Order: sequence, then structure tokens, then C-alpha cells
Amino acid sequence: MIKAYAATTPGGPLEAFEYDPGPLGSHEVEIDVTSCGICHSDVSMLDNDWGFTEYPFVPGHEVIGTVKQVGNQVKHLRVGQYVGLGWHSGYCETCHTCHSGDHNLCASAQMTIGGRHGGFAEQVRAQATAVVPLPDGINHDSAGPLLCGGVTVFNPLVQFDIPPTAKVGVIGIGGLGHLALQFLRAWGCEVTAFTHSDKKREEALSLGAHHVLNSSNTEALEAAAGRFDLIISTVNVTLNWEAYVATLAPKGRLHFVGAALEPLNIGVFPLIMGQRSVSGSPVGSPATIEKMFAFAARHGIAPVTETYRFDQVNEAINRVREGKAHYRVVLTR
Repeated sequence: MIKAYAATTPGGPLEAFEYDPGPLGSHEVEIDVTSCGICHSDVSMLDNDWGFTEYPFVPGHEVIGTVKQVGNQVKHLRVGQYVGLGWHSGYCETCHTCHSGDHNLCASAQMTIGGRHGGFAEQVRAQATAVVPLPDGINHDSAGPLLCGGVTVFNPLVQFDIPPTAKVGVIGIGGLGHLALQFLRAWGCEVTAFTHSDKKREEALSLGAHHVLNSSNTEALEAAAGRFDLIISTVNVTLNWEAYVATLAPKGRLHFVGAALEPLNIGVFPLIMGQRSVSGSPVGSPATIEKMFAFAARHGIAPVTETYRFDQVNEAINRVREGKAHYRVVLTR
């Protein structure tokens, strides 16, 4: 039996819960969970904001732990090895995207917290393909958020071959944005943080930004016209997107990793005349996660975290739900 924390109703408290996972599959791995980040997606699933949560529901998709046991067909992982498990816990392995290495785009990818139980538990299981070894130099207690927030902002750098000479802006300095600043600075880019809060100016600079632009200042946005090769939006609110498109250089890209809730109101002519583009991306593939971990270890990149014990899970969840986390929350043993 696996001991976990589960909710039985939308938005309900997480309580002690046990379940029988059955026999370990031949291509599966069981992980002893040592820490697990709390992402806002965990809260959205807990509250059934997206309408497909199954109860009892065990959150947790930023899992760090050690391999407890492996299926008889698993050859690349060993018992006792430190590993991570993110948003996806399995793939079809037969579609074109899987064969191309883009497992994160597999239409049949299995969510770690959708249709199965997640990492707010003593153990969690997943397809071995989705489990990524941790390199030396990664802090196990704070690494969990890299598996979701981290790879979400790292993935565009890989997908679009962003050069180290690029001028890049980051909208929103929070759970995603504070990691984007660190990755972009280490990547070699000239980094600008867009924020409406002067309180975040010094911290944005300390995290890697070369410049901070007050996004509530219309004149400052207008003065940045044609500057950026890439802007990464990490926010889930509606902004004046045309104003940001105007700050893009020719062939520049406005890229969304935060799920803006309203349709984008963007004119076509500024895109056509500057050959600009608008795009979005989800989390990364296991190969990209592995690359991100190696990059983070080499450059000392780590999330800014607050830690709670697993038995403080409801307090920790509320911290995230209320938007008070600075910047990520992690449960530890």
C-alpha cells in the first residue's frame, strides 16, 4: 500500500489516504518521494477548475526522490538513484512526436496527476521514459519546481535555437519568471524583466536581469519599440499584447508559457510587416528536462523556494492558492 495525501471533493482538504498500486509494470519505476514541489496546476486540479479531476485526488507533479524498484524491462535506471518526475508520467512511444523526441507533445501523454495518483505520497509510480536522473550539483530539496516551472521556461530556448546574443524580455517575475531570468542570463542573453511592481526591481536584477522595465509605464513600453528578439510571457492575465508586439524586433517572437485566460487581441499587420510571430509551448520532453538539469547544475540555477513538511500540506497548498508563495513551495520529508 502507498500512503499519500488526497482530497475527496473539489477544493477539499488533503487527508491521509492509502491505495494499492498493484504489481509494478515491466516498464515502470517506483520512486520513494523525498520532496515535491507545489505548482498552481496542483491547486487548479485540486479545485477541479478544468473540469476533469478524478477523486480521490493526490496532487504532486514536481517529484524528487530515489528509485525504489524498477520493472524488468527498465535498463537505464537503478535502485537508489536520485530522479525527477514532472507533469507527464507516461507516453505512447509509438506516435511521430514520440519517435521525434517530442514526448511532451504526445497526444496520448499521461498526466502525473490526471487519471493516476501524484507525488504527495511516500511513493509514486511512472513509466520509466518519463523519469529523469538528477545530475550531481542539483539540490534535491529545491529541485522539484524545475520539473514544471523550470522546464517550461527553458524549453523555448531549445525549441527556437535562441542565440546567446538575443535580447529577451520576460513578462511577470513570479514562479516561472524568476527562473526564466536565471536561465536567460546564463544562456548569455541580454535580459529585461517586465514588471509593474517597483518592489521587484532589485530582486529581478539579482536574479539575472540586465534591465527592468515598468510595464505599467506606457512611455517606457513605447521607448522599447523594436528592441526584443524574444519576449516570454509567464502571466495568466490579459495585457495590452499589441504594445508588447510593438517592442519586438523584426522576426521577433512573443511566446506564451503562461496561460492567458482571454483570447489574444493582436492586429495582424504588425506581425506581417515585421515578420513577427506569436507562439506558445508546454513543458519539455524528458530529453529537454535532462538537458535543463545539466545546464542548471553547471550554472548554479535553482528555484527560490519556501519549504513545508508533508504533514503541513494543507497550509502549503493555501499559501500557493492565495498567491503568497515566494516564489515556489516545496514539501520535504
